[in-house]
Amino acid sequence: MPISVSIVEDNDQLRATLAKVIGRAEGFQFVSDYGSAEDALLDLPKRSPEVVLMDINLPGMNGVECVRKLKGLLPATQVMMLTVYEDTENIFNALAAGASGYMLKRTPTKELLEAIREVRRGGSPMTTHIARLVVQSFQKPAAAPTPVRGGDLAELSEREQQVLDLLAQGLIYKEIAEKLGISYETVHTYIRRIYEKLQVRTRTEAVAKFLQR
Repeated sequence: MPISVSIVEDNDQLRATLAKVIGRAEGFQFVSDYGSAEDALLDLPKRSPEVVLMDINLPGMNGVECVRKLKGLLPATQVMMLTVYEDTENIFNALAAGASGYMLKRTPTKELLEAIREVRRGGSPMTTHIARLVVQSFQKPAAAPTPVRGGDLAELSEREQQVLDLLAQGLIYKEIAEKLGISYETVHTYIRRIYEKLQVRTRTEAVAKFLQR
C-alpha cells in the first residue's frame, strides 16, 4: 500500500514542489497540503494521512504547536518536521510535542522519501547533523565512554550494542548497514529489538538511555 502523505508549509512554491515529488514517487500517495496550521487542523482529521510533513515557521500558530494539537486528534499519524531550523531548542520542542522525525528542507529528494518510509515504519529519521546535536545535548563535557553494562542495556546483544553505539554517533540506518556490512532491513530489525528491550519508542529515547549508562 502506498504511504499517504500530507504537507503543512506556508511557502507556496515549496509546497507545490513537495506535493509534485510525493505524488510522482512510487509507493507514495499525496493526500493534501495546507499553508497554515489552522487550516491543517481543520481538515487533516477528515483525511487521516499516515505521515505529515510539518514546517515550523508558519503564519499564526507555529508548526510545533500544530504538532501538539494534531497528535491529540490523530495519534496514529506520524509527523516529521521539515524545516530550515537546526538549533537544539526547536529540535527538542518539536520532538517533545510529538514529532517522530526532524529533517531539513535542503535534504535531497531521495533521502527525504527514504525518511518518510522510515518514519512510517516506526523509526525517527534525522539528518546526521541533527542527530549529532541531539547526542551532544545529552553528553556531559569530557565524559569518557564506558562499556554498556547494567540495567536494561545489559539485555542487548553485542551486535545490538554496536548498532546503538553507531546510532548514538548520529549515523542513519543506511550508514549503519554499510559500516557493519549488513542489510538495511537487518539494521531495522536490530533497532526494533533495541527499542523493545529498552522499552523506548524513539531514536532520541534510545540514545538518551545509552548515554546515561
